[in-house]
Amino acid sequence: MADFNWDFPYASRRMPVLAENVVATSQPLAAQAGLQMLYKGGNAVDAALAAAIALTVVEPTSNGIGSDAFCILWDGQQLHGLNASGRSPEAWTPKYFSGRECMPERGWDTVTVPGCVSAWVELSERFGKLAFAELFEPGIRYARDGYLVGPVTANSWASQAQVLGEYAGFAETFMPGGQTPQTGEKFACPAQAQTLQQIAETAGAAFYRGDLAERMAADAVAHGGQLRVEDLAAHQCDWVGTVSQDYGEYTLHEIPPNGQGLAALIALGILRNKGLSSYPVDSVDSLHLQIEAMKLALVDAYRYIADPETMDATVEQLLDPSYLSDRADQIDLSAAGDPGHGVPAKGGTVYLTAADANGMMVSFIQSNYMGFGSGIVVPETGISLQNRGSGFVLQEGHPNQVGPHKRPFQTIIPAFLTRGGEPVMSFGLMGGRMQAQGHVQMVVRLVDYDQNPQAAADAPRFQILQGRAVAIETDFPSATLDELASRGHQLQRMPRDPMFGGAQLIHRLADGYCAASEPRKEGQAVGF
Repeated sequence: MADFNWDFPYASRRMPVLAENVVATSQPLAAQAGLQMLYKGGNAVDAALAAAIALTVVEPTSNGIGSDAFCILWDGQQLHGLNASGRSPEAWTPKYFSGRECMPERGWDTVTVPGCVSAWVELSERFGKLAFAELFEPGIRYARDGYLVGPVTANSWASQAQVLGEYAGFAETFMPGGQTPQTGEKFACPAQAQTLQQIAETAGAAFYRGDLAERMAADAVAHGGQLRVEDLAAHQCDWVGTVSQDYGEYTLHEIPPNGQGLAALIALGILRNKGLSSYPVDSVDSLHLQIEAMKLALVDAYRYIADPETMDATVEQLLDPSYLSDRADQIDLSAAGDPGHGVPAKGGTVYLTAADANGMMVSFIQSNYMGFGSGIVVPETGISLQNRGSGFVLQEGHPNQVGPHKRPFQTIIPAFLTRGGEPVMSFGLMGGRMQAQGHVQMVVRLVDYDQNPQAAADAPRFQILQGRAVAIETDFPSATLDELASRGHQLQRMPRDPMFGGAQLIHRLADGYCAASEPRKEGQAVGF
């Protein structure tokens, strides 16, 4: 049966769903949209895409039609990895950004080409069973007729509006009457419905080479942005496979750079040298080692991860066992460190997952980055555009330096776990820089401590901030937190909070799946 225990030692509002066909998302209406496709005879790809499309409507605080996306897919025989992140406009030369101290966080100068629509098209054409237009039916219905806004979404909406309300397109689309919707209030966006209808009818062509592309480019020109129809038309998503790291009897798979999944692999490669399972779960030594390994991984990630065409260290170099062993030796079990990057030898987001009775499993993530993203909403379309360009740096010679037609460092990462070449778990954890950290914490709980997926999602988490600063949930034993502080960790103790990420997990069983959903969010796992 399962390779974990069925204990539930942490406070939670959830129980796992055990079924032969399952969907887990961060928003209940989107989970139901995916389930509808499975009831229709669709497969896990159809379910995942219907959920993803619906999420652009019912959770606009985290993603939109102008998002980027990544996917890891088990087709029943093998893994596939899809990078549907967009590239920068051709006009984004280093000279264009000269005179600035850092990349902006909002506005047109953060908008790279949105990629999620290309992911929907590509995945549907290659692996889907249902007609592409069918996948849009739930999302179009919610956009046209409205839906009741959930509490987590309403709180995030109000918070983000304090920053983004100054953007006319945002206020017009997402602040009707000058207000954000309250919990339980009905919200509709007919412009989104019309846009999704166009995408559905043209198999995405309107978005990259037609009416919608022209509208996006025209709005950029009107507000001094550099995105052009030529940039949109040049977009393509890429099948890139996965990169992986063995950990115990399992293998964690991530999308290759430009995503930050490599950081999770580096951290696990370091922890392989530390015998983590010999320390009790949630003990100070276990947490200390995880925190220190993650610090080492993140400083390497921020130094080396970029568009693969400009990286100055390879994935193989950064995952070299001898290099990771040397990095592991830098950890002092008695004291918190503030490490710099190593020198290897030369040589706001929604996550969802779905699986079906035929063995197909999908790990999918799409995001506008900082909540609603750039703040740019193209008039009369409902297209909120991501601000992934803010992931570039301006440092001369850095592999992630801003440049034309280039993919920036990306935080969004789907994950997949195998054992002996067979699928085990499709999972992910949304939340900016929390994502790679969350992947490691999920894997450790499953592999080292035999916790089931719902227990792993319910468990308290930490998030490395900067230097020795660590945000950490107070659900950990107070004695453990006190001992961490005595070792030099600068703890920001917090109650359970969505800032620690939103996990969705589907674990394969002998005759079906165990699906778990994040208690810090308002989503759910569903199945039959």
